[in-house]
Amino acid sequence: MGRLFGTDGVRGLANADLTPELALSVAASAARVLAEHDRSHRPVAVVGRDPRASGEMLEAAVVAGLTSAGADVLRAGVLPTPAVAHLVAALGADMGVMISASHNPMPDNGVKLFGAGGHKLADAVEDEIERKMDEVGHRPTGAGIGRVRDIDDAESQYVEHLLKVTPHRLDGVKVVVDCANGAASTAAPEAYRRAGAEVVEIHAHPDGLNINDGCGSTHLDLVRAAVLEHGADLGIAHDGDADRCLAVDAAGNDVDGDQIMAVLALAMKDAGELTDGTLVATVMSNLGLHLAMREHGVTLRTAAVGDRYVLEELHAGGYALGGEQSGHVVLPAHATTGDGLLTALRLMSRMAETGKSLAELAGVMRRLPQVLVNVVVGDKAAVARDASVSEAVASVTEELGDTGRVLLRPSGTEQLVRVMVEAPTHELAESAARRLAGVVSSVG
Repeated sequence: MGRLFGTDGVRGLANADLTPELALSVAASAARVLAEHDRSHRPVAVVGRDPRASGEMLEAAVVAGLTSAGADVLRAGVLPTPAVAHLVAALGADMGVMISASHNPMPDNGVKLFGAGGHKLADAVEDEIERKMDEVGHRPTGAGIGRVRDIDDAESQYVEHLLKVTPHRLDGVKVVVDCANGAASTAAPEAYRRAGAEVVEIHAHPDGLNINDGCGSTHLDLVRAAVLEHGADLGIAHDGDADRCLAVDAAGNDVDGDQIMAVLALAMKDAGELTDGTLVATVMSNLGLHLAMREHGVTLRTAAVGDRYVLEELHAGGYALGGEQSGHVVLPAHATTGDGLLTALRLMSRMAETGKSLAELAGVMRRLPQVLVNVVVGDKAAVARDASVSEAVASVTEELGDTGRVLLRPSGTEQLVRVMVEAPTHELAESAARRLAGVVSSVG
């Protein structure tokens, strides 16, 4: 059996893969494990969810699991993932649980865990939680059973936090925000309006079934059309739990996570906030980001794909900004995880501060054409060891020189090798990627 925890909690088809029984077991085990790590007091957990229908069922199971293990529960209701992480820290709770499948379609759901301070759990702690799920732990009775109360002002606490850390008012900025019918459907429009922006909100009416349904950060067509229709300065698109943010400029051109990080890195450098002049991104970030940062005197450090690895690099170096091309952006001084609302506020602040359009700001980076080919193989390890693959990669790398980049990356979950090539033109990138894919396929 594979590891229960993926790169972002436990996720699957609700009531099939992710059953109430499993959610209860994960929550109870997490409460026991975290209580064992600190026996000085009765553990307290913050629980939030996105608005998908199965969240109601899974919230009940998670609350039951936590209280059965003796943990008190602060129930936050429908709230973005970064808001739950913030509340864990702000309220001094021992842990947090977010019930969400992020950008996945409605039938899926997930359970994400946070430790004290709102930080994601280390792999070793997740493994301990999984190991102890089948153990018969202590079952308190009487007054030892956990109690439940609602946090009536959970969303307003989070919005107030966002406004406090927004460096410039957004007066004069008109924004369309696509809330993906998700967890930020009220928080995002409220935060942007209170910061001074003129806001047009779309897909901000969740009914439990419509989350991520043809909208949000994985479907930019509708926010693009709305920006053009309303003559807005930009569009912001969140995913179901609002831990990511993508954008479009006034002309409807996409602005991805790499470009957003480029804008924020230079803003923070100017403000003296960019620790050691360093930005953390993943190996999949576009070469254009590397070139732009080098030109502006910013050091770019790379981590493995996944926001948890970005977070590890940020913490290890004490850096102030990191993220992924997908729009997960982390500012550790203000958030312990990716926060789409914080990212959007910072992006619009830079526009308001400089008086420049998003297109002008994002223009600091030119995205190089990037082609990704997934090659099905029988043995990923054999591909990694093969001399002919290494020679082919070296040959293409030499051909491209400083104008392109090659990356071969085995899938973490499937028998696939991902071949990625960046080059000055799409045709050149496509040709090189197909050539390398052929070599990989012949070996694997």
